[in-house]
Amino acid sequence: MRVSLATCAEVPELDEDGPALLAALRARGVEGIPAVWDADVAWEGFDLVVVRSAWDYAERRDEFLEWAARLPRVLNPLPVLRWSTDKRYLAELERAGVPVVPTLFLEPGEAFEAPAGRFVVKPVISAGGRASARYEPEEAATAAAHVEALHAEGRAAMVQPHVDGVERTGEIALVYLGGRYSHAVRKRVSLRRGKPDAPELYLEESVERAEPSEADLRVAEAALAAAPFEDLLYARVDLVHDPEPLVLELELAEPSLYLLYGEGSADRLAGLIADATARG
Repeated sequence: MRVSLATCAEVPELDEDGPALLAALRARGVEGIPAVWDADVAWEGFDLVVVRSAWDYAERRDEFLEWAARLPRVLNPLPVLRWSTDKRYLAELERAGVPVVPTLFLEPGEAFEAPAGRFVVKPVISAGGRASARYEPEEAATAAAHVEALHAEGRAAMVQPHVDGVERTGEIALVYLGGRYSHAVRKRVSLRRGKPDAPELYLEESVERAEPSEADLRVAEAALAAAPFEDLLYARVDLVHDPEPLVLELELAEPSLYLLYGEGSADRLAGLIADATARG
């Protein structure tokens, strides 16, 4: 069985999870091959393509989805990739009763009005913290220029309050494999203040193993239940606390899974991939 693990040109050999996952696949008789998603690759030669570190998709989402649509078989599947790469899904989760970070979506041409407190501006389709920034109330004019720049590129913007709990405790990311909770990490990422430009692929983050609370698990599982999909190969739910858990993101396309922080998680994911490949 040959499985491609799709990545991007900046990390052609996968992220830090790659070696452990490739070894676990080999142990199950599966040849895992990293391949850059927008390169000239004979994708039809693989039994399955698993999307992993394809982190440069955000500025070329249409191209990314067209690539996924051409694949013989991809996990997570195309409808999941389409839904979860547009953060308007937060509104869908909120309508389903899931507690999410309050979010205002601004389509190109819609006026921006700064919130009263600290806030964050980012593109609706974004990855790695690129083109995102945090602002103080007195920086409203700079934030408005940020929104205008996104709109000028034809990109919708989103405005969220800056949850102060992020600075105290960071985010907690809950990883699910095959629909079951696997492990969690606490991560801290600092968005630039008043400066959205981020030429690198992703912002640096600090990561440590974490134990979610019962409330964290309830909210994460409510978010997954509200998503219009079943049988996900992988998922990651990012929560912040204000002080109760709120969904910041539901990552179903190409999330880091922090396999090195979850005992046995690389082997569990490899088993799921092997089973999916065998089923055809």
